[in-house]
Amino acid sequence: AHYDCAPGTPGADDNASGAAALLELARRFRGRSGAVELRFVAFSTEEPPFFGSEQMGSAHYAAALAREGRKGAGMLSLEMLGYYSDEPGSQNYPPVLSLFYPSRGNYLGLVSNLASRGFLGRIRDGWKAPGGLPVVASALPEWLRVITLSDHLWFWGRGWPAVMVTDTAFLRNPHYHEATDLPDQLDYARLADAVDGLEAAIYAFVR
Repeated sequence: AHYDCAPGTPGADDNASGAAALLELARRFRGRSGAVELRFVAFSTEEPPFFGSEQMGSAHYAAALAREGRKGAGMLSLEMLGYYSDEPGSQNYPPVLSLFYPSRGNYLGLVSNLASRGFLGRIRDGWKAPGGLPVVASALPEWLRVITLSDHLWFWGRGWPAVMVTDTAFLRNPHYHEATDLPDQLDYARLADAVDGLEAAIYAFVR
């Protein structure tokens, strides 16, 4: 998860929500053993003016792993997990996709490129949120630029399977990159349920 926020914004959803989930998951997995090594990494410089450049913290980290010859089983990018709405029409999509996905922004998205669909399926299948927060899992082509807009981009570029875990950012949250991205806009019950669901999915993957 990236811990920086866009200039001039408080960044409660983008991306304090993702960073908080990262810290809580790291706490829960501390001391556990499994077949897969887990790393919990907080990235800097995801936001403008660095976004899309090799100055992103995730670009540096992915390059360092490549220099070490490491190949990962998968990467989860926690990108905005705290904003939800049950209102009809609260969820937006790029053209055409609205025909296939829910109109209410009351779910967590799991988004991958086509090459990562196997990893995506395993995370989706392991998801168990006790509060009932649903996930919508989608493997989509990378030419659909909206799916590339976070730290997972650099892992795709290095051949890693990677999934963005997201409340869909500006496709749902009207406070995205605004001064109104404040803590009182977040749904903490569903954010907590997202962390529980992720814990179950990660544990099912690594055990």
